[in-house]
Amino acid sequence: MPTTTGTQPAAVPDTAPASRRRLLPVRRRPPGPLLVTALFSLGWVFMYADRNILSPVMTVIQEEWGLSSTQLGLMSTVFFLTYALMQIPTGYIADRIGRVRVVVIGYVAFGIGTILSGFASTFLIFLLFRAFTGIGEGTYYSPVYGISSSYVSKRWRGVSAAVINSGMAVGISLGFIGSSYLTFTLGLPWHITFLVFGAATVVVAALIHYFLSPVDDAHRASIAAARADDSAQEAPARGALFSRNHLLTYVLIFCSLYGFFSMLTWLPTYLQQARGVDPSQTGIIASLVPWASIPGAILLSMLARRLSNTRPLIVVLALLGGLCQILVPLTGDYALMIVGLVVYGLVGKLALDPILIAFLAENTPSSMYSRAYGYFNFAGMVSSIFAPYVTGALADATGSLESGFFLSAVLLLVGAVAFCFTKKPAVVS
Repeated sequence: MPTTTGTQPAAVPDTAPASRRRLLPVRRRPPGPLLVTALFSLGWVFMYADRNILSPVMTVIQEEWGLSSTQLGLMSTVFFLTYALMQIPTGYIADRIGRVRVVVIGYVAFGIGTILSGFASTFLIFLLFRAFTGIGEGTYYSPVYGISSSYVSKRWRGVSAAVINSGMAVGISLGFIGSSYLTFTLGLPWHITFLVFGAATVVVAALIHYFLSPVDDAHRASIAAARADDSAQEAPARGALFSRNHLLTYVLIFCSLYGFFSMLTWLPTYLQQARGVDPSQTGIIASLVPWASIPGAILLSMLARRLSNTRPLIVVLALLGGLCQILVPLTGDYALMIVGLVVYGLVGKLALDPILIAFLAENTPSSMYSRAYGYFNFAGMVSSIFAPYVTGALADATGSLESGFFLSAVLLLVGAVAFCFTKKPAVVS
């Protein structure tokens, strides 16, 4: 990824005392786009690892505390609820006080929340710590893509977002494998997993703070310049986050994430119940989706950067994702089902996201990036609250999980059609 020209904020003159400059020479150096991309990808690794260390040990926790399946589901619900609620306020706060500062504070908070979860002695205390962890993780998304969109040129924004998002797939596997290894292979108490991953998370927060803190210096300088010009301050606020393109992008990400979270939650159960797959193999098969998304997202983002208009590509990807969600439950052929899962990974949510992130940046003033991504991720994460529950309710009502997959496909197709009514982005940043 080449160094950008004209999009990276200018460095702020260093007016600190000479003794301080000698002690902290690296921290005053503005980061380049490669460093920004690498650190935020690492950040996603532990974001998703910390989320997924719970799944392998849920049965252990259930037996230890005598929980029902509904109570187990509540562990994820409280996390995603607080995570979603943090999206919009985080965007506003980050744009005002500093994006890196918000990322670091939130990252430390969710690391501490993960550690505290390992010390929980009762179910209620565990829920409180999971809610706190969700608050911490909820500060990550909007400032991260606000920073990357500012530090990476327009042509490479989608590719940068794809590389950053690849940390999600790595984190999913790291969480599953690490939790299973520590608990079942080494025979350690499940609490140890939370302590180990929480401590590693705090270390990552320190790395982000050390290398990326100069970003906020440049950000504060740009805010001061905007405030000095009253007209520049008022112009971007006039409905800039709720244009037709913004609203339809929010609709599409909701539809896309609905299907993703429905599949992520219920695919292992579906494979066991409807396809007769051995439980030991379901995790491997379910992992095909996130792992296929890594090359898919990078290659498609490379294609998107060569296009003057990415809207047709976005629509095609959404349509293909919807068709794959129909193919998985509809086909009776096991090999064809695997193909459907791989193709969904290549073109689905994780591959579509980077292109949508770049599209949103083209429609948003740079001073409002974090706010725009806050609304964007809020719209998507609302689906994470409803999708698992609605899919389960449909399964209870119909006696089959297939209906949930079909609903996900219909929503994604509706989102694709709605996105057809977007306009060609105007250059606003």
